[in-house]
Amino acid sequence: MTLTAIEAQEVWKQFKIPHERRSTILENIAGILSVFDDRRYSHEQFWALKDVSFRLEDGDSIGIVGPNGSGKSTLLKLIARTMKPDRGSIKYNGSVAPILELGIGFQGDITVKENALIYGIILGIPRTQLKKRLASILEFAGLTRFQDAKLKNLSTGMTVRLGFSIAIESNPDIFLVDEALAVGDMEFQQKCLDKFREFKKEGKSIVLVSHSMNLVNDFCEKTLYLSNGETRAFGPSIEVTQRYIADMQTPRPTYRNVNRQP
Repeated sequence: MTLTAIEAQEVWKQFKIPHERRSTILENIAGILSVFDDRRYSHEQFWALKDVSFRLEDGDSIGIVGPNGSGKSTLLKLIARTMKPDRGSIKYNGSVAPILELGIGFQGDITVKENALIYGIILGIPRTQLKKRLASILEFAGLTRFQDAKLKNLSTGMTVRLGFSIAIESNPDIFLVDEALAVGDMEFQQKCLDKFREFKKEGKSIVLVSHSMNLVNDFCEKTLYLSNGETRAFGPSIEVTQRYIADMQTPRPTYRNVNRQP
């Protein structure tokens, strides 16, 4: 019996865009007082996602493509449960490792090794296993010689590599990846790709947001194409990425997505 790795049903996500920008404490106080005077600051409702549904079988992977602002990263954050949908639901079977904003929670004034231990615990890796894996984490990130250096003395790229290396050691059933493969030099990128190929062979699922159609076609059986927060296509990756490329080569009028309501 085939299990469902991820199922999204009629997902909507709204953000509110204020039209008045308050940059000082006095302006914020004035905004609060205006409520009591029946004067309210206006805002615009922006639907980042509108009625998005898809289903991913266990062991398969899905690519998410679309132009900037189409809702790709928002959907990934909803799957990661760092945000909640306004309508609809997202369910998944198994553990999830979001490789999104890598390095959140890192502390610059402690060492690379200490940060690795703390971040690993945050990601749910048991302390005893983490200590055993620490050497391989640092080696994968290329930071073994810097393990006793304070993190603030490392480059941004080195810090992101550390975050990525810890995240993949959490050994989840589903990986959520938002362009994380773009970090580091070519050698590190190849190491990441090789690692994900291992995960695919082990039957793990990958949700990959990327602007690289070759990467999506290589790793993902299915692809979801988003445009203005809506599903434009969903199906076999080759077919969907070809449609996306064709759309990008054809000038299209743009529309504001504030009209359609759930």
